[in-house]
Amino acid sequence: MGKLNLKLNPFPIFFMGMLLLGIHVRGQINTEARSFNGKYFGEYLNRIAFPIGGIGAGIICVEGTGAVSNVSVRNHPDIYNEPYMYSALCIKNEAGNIAKVIEGPVPKWKRYGEKPGSATGLAKTSYGFPRFDSNTFLARFPFAEIEFNDNRIPLEVSLKSWSPFIPGDADNTSLPVGAFEYHFVNPTDETIESVFSFNSENFMSIGDQGSSIKKFPNGFLLWQDGNEVNPNHKGGMAFFVDEENVKVNCSWFRGMQFDTKTITWNQIQNADTEPRSPIDEGAPGASLYVPFTLKPGEQKTIILKFCWYVPDTDLRKGRGSYNGDETYKPWYSGKFADIYELAKYWQSNYDDLRNRTKLFSDALYESTLPDEVLEAVAANLSILKSPTVLRQTDGRFWAWEGCDDEQGIGAGTCTHVWNYAQALPHLFPELERSIRETEFDENQTEDGFQKFRALLPIRETDIRGSGMSGHAAADGQLGGIMKVYREWRISGDTEWLKSLWPNIKQSMAFCIGAWDPKHKGVIEEPHHNTYDIEFWGPTGMCTSFYLGALTSMIKMGEVLGDNVDLYKELLEKGKSYMESELYNGEYFVQKVQWEGLETGNPIELANEAGAWNIDYSPEAIELFKKEGPKYQYGSGCLSDGILGLWIARVCGIDNDIIDNEKVKNHLRSIYRYNLRRDLTEHVNPQRPGYAMGEEGGLLLCTWPKGGKPTLPFVYSDEVWTGIEYQVASHLIMEGMVDEGLEIIRICRERYDGRIRNPFAEYEFGRWYARAMASYSLLQALTGIRYDAIEKSLYIDSRIGNDFSCFISTETGFGLTGLKNGSPFLDVRFGEIKLDRCLVAGVEVKIHND
Repeated sequence: MGKLNLKLNPFPIFFMGMLLLGIHVRGQINTEARSFNGKYFGEYLNRIAFPIGGIGAGIICVEGTGAVSNVSVRNHPDIYNEPYMYSALCIKNEAGNIAKVIEGPVPKWKRYGEKPGSATGLAKTSYGFPRFDSNTFLARFPFAEIEFNDNRIPLEVSLKSWSPFIPGDADNTSLPVGAFEYHFVNPTDETIESVFSFNSENFMSIGDQGSSIKKFPNGFLLWQDGNEVNPNHKGGMAFFVDEENVKVNCSWFRGMQFDTKTITWNQIQNADTEPRSPIDEGAPGASLYVPFTLKPGEQKTIILKFCWYVPDTDLRKGRGSYNGDETYKPWYSGKFADIYELAKYWQSNYDDLRNRTKLFSDALYESTLPDEVLEAVAANLSILKSPTVLRQTDGRFWAWEGCDDEQGIGAGTCTHVWNYAQALPHLFPELERSIRETEFDENQTEDGFQKFRALLPIRETDIRGSGMSGHAAADGQLGGIMKVYREWRISGDTEWLKSLWPNIKQSMAFCIGAWDPKHKGVIEEPHHNTYDIEFWGPTGMCTSFYLGALTSMIKMGEVLGDNVDLYKELLEKGKSYMESELYNGEYFVQKVQWEGLETGNPIELANEAGAWNIDYSPEAIELFKKEGPKYQYGSGCLSDGILGLWIARVCGIDNDIIDNEKVKNHLRSIYRYNLRRDLTEHVNPQRPGYAMGEEGGLLLCTWPKGGKPTLPFVYSDEVWTGIEYQVASHLIMEGMVDEGLEIIRICRERYDGRIRNPFAEYEFGRWYARAMASYSLLQALTGIRYDAIEKSLYIDSRIGNDFSCFISTETGFGLTGLKNGSPFLDVRFGEIKLDRCLVAGVEVKIHND
């Protein structure tokens, strides 16, 4: 069999094509700007870490170069966990084999300073091995597509990484599995012999006892035993291929210093595929080898499948009643007995799961929406794969706000943060309903007081006023009532609504009694909110929540035959008050008040142990005497100033709660006053990392008419992506499309891969839940909403009469939109039953593809 002499450079035409695309032979990329929703290249690859994994199952991340990092498979984030693990390709050649790690160049930021161990030479990495000259990265969630380029490698090499993501199928989307599909094409006129290898240390090992590497069907298993003291140490990760000719080395050479790495690379370089059997303990790592030969024009795909299984944790959050000292266990541990059963399922169902995942991905990216919108929507779906979310063995959903380096932060599916997140209720409605069930059951006391943070494992608690979830949050609790309405219309399940209705009424009664005891129709008494403080006196922000919740109660109560007279009375009063007393002619404000309320003196309350999360120093007391309670916004233009009205819109509630012209004026004011295209001169003593310097962003609040408090509410000078998306979405809904799209572009420019990870928008941690407000952009641009109660499809376009948009319902997903003004529905999976379609409020006949 002939072997290629690489001195002849067999594919100059292919390589010159890469040059014409702007990719230099040694990995230097031209400086052209990257397009939204397009390929990442050059410096835009720097910070990419694309999650592969399942809902509540953990992740491993594929970086922009194809490297693996952020390996978080032990039920908590492990951001800097970058094991010694890589795939490699060896090209056999008479003039000397060529071997390379199948990755692009190591980003410069990794070379020194930011990675642990960099000052001692990065000895625990594979960075010293040859890599491909350059590569590109394309996200087609949940697929990551990487193309590698190198003038010394005669094969065209690419990688497609993915894990299941099937709207409506929460269980298969929760699997702790993934795949790397390596594709090789021979564009030359000679036969090429190669060896693919995957190589990994035993990164599952904890300590010196009980760790081993085991033979696995067509692969190997990295394993760690548990014990009585640390049962959560038990766990394994398996890597395997379908190739019958695979050779597995279950025990790397053992030695000192760099012996192991040296011998392993020599074996790769020499195409040495000799298998080695497992040893009892102490194997440093393992490799699998797949030799293959490609004739001219032939191609081959090697699929490296992997799965992990860590059934026990030491994770438990909050105090409260519970039998024993049980801890959280992941959903998959109740579904599969062990990793062998899990791997068998993954292997048996691989093609079907991939096909259904591809149906979703294709439908999403066939949407003819602006590129910046599709990028923002798809990128933040990564949050549902991240360690931000967990899922109990009973299937119930629980989440953090985001992820710190080694732990989740902001526990308990925080109601006022998850208010913004619009992806889960449409893609996996059953999981979103489980959140409502927790809120109105375990989280709620008999008098309707609702804790805004759920305990883990999910359970009831009678602790109130201190510690985790000790306060009720006005925006969170009132938002939950609107979201019940949303879940009811999405599911079409009136029996579900009936089962929760008594507790919903009790929750509403608490809100009225606690925050509007004088029945003025406004939230007046001090109320906790998403800024982690209490607002004193009526605010446009929380009163808009109140009016939205009252509207929801009226709509649900009338269907259930309940008396809703009080809700109607309060709604009318509140609407009048908000429009006359809280509107300054441009936008809605806060009327700061601490006297004449049923609540006592702010300072006295703040100094009661556990009563408030605020402290008044002697200096702050003097300031209080001049300005009143600290941490208010008063005359400020708040980006969340009518947030409750946006929540009402995305929940399918009427959009005429407040005079529409005033709503538009408020949104115009946010755009005019709060959007900064350059933050160089902006003063932010709070948390500047979200946006700073020459970057742009939407500020949480400004005071264009003066009156800024000496100590305004915490975070007021910051930029949060979730709020940027909700404002952009609301602007678009009200016809200000260009303004909304500009905010989205400015936001995503900060997450273009050069400085920040495009797939982990952060606020209080990476993969921050609030960022899933971006999903609402689909509805904002198109007005598309499916109502399962009515079996009706609503379309109210802001982008013309010719468009396609992804739609996901309880029972199916696909594409819908307008063709020359006529509606169509193309169901790609499941079914979507329709009795009628309304376009801009007019019932029309729909075409079903």
